[in-house]
Amino acid sequence: MVAPVIGSQLVPMRIRVIVAVAIAFIVAPVLPEMPAVGALSITTLVIVAQQILIGVALGFFLQMVFQTLVLAGQMIAMQMGLGFAAMMDPSNGVSVTVVSSFYLMFITTLFVVLDGHLVMVEVLIESFYTLPISTEFSFAQDSLFAIVSSISWIFASAMVISLPAISALLITNFAFGIMTRAAPQLNIFALGFPVALLFGLVLLWLTLPMVAEVSTELFADAFDRMRFFIGQ
Repeated sequence: MVAPVIGSQLVPMRIRVIVAVAIAFIVAPVLPEMPAVGALSITTLVIVAQQILIGVALGFFLQMVFQTLVLAGQMIAMQMGLGFAAMMDPSNGVSVTVVSSFYLMFITTLFVVLDGHLVMVEVLIESFYTLPISTEFSFAQDSLFAIVSSISWIFASAMVISLPAISALLITNFAFGIMTRAAPQLNIFALGFPVALLFGLVLLWLTLPMVAEVSTELFADAFDRMRFFIGQ
């Protein structure tokens, strides 16, 4: 329910349930021996709550990578004059800028191409060995800090992705400011918007390989954080 791509709102609820059950049947044979507990006992409810917490935390790290690209798209869109051009993001059910929507589609495709969904299931299986099912389970302080530090990781990563385009667009705005100072009769709003928009689109095209490279590193970092969270 919290995993990227599989748990998005684009996938119908029934399909998500079927995929979850299918993954459970696939990974069940390779999991360690489970403790014997009563079906409706308090112990079972505690274990279920613990496993849900672990699953949500693991999905949180991957969702952060996707939201990093959304945040970077918001920054770039504000500079190139597309901050008002918002559209509905069908995967999250919220309104985002068109640049963020483009980046979101791009990183979703990259996630599937890089077999990120398979690595995600692999880390999920590893969590049953490093965090075995038990009523005495407790999170380490370092694991909780890894979740909190991911917030700053999002902003730093989004800034790395958007900084080249923002810097170039800032220089463009400076140039328009000098032009307006030199020739006040120029309508900066009529001239600046289409030029900034066109220049921003060219920058998106030129920086796309860099975004792909940084996104690949972000996925690797996210999986490292997931493994650190489960104590591996």
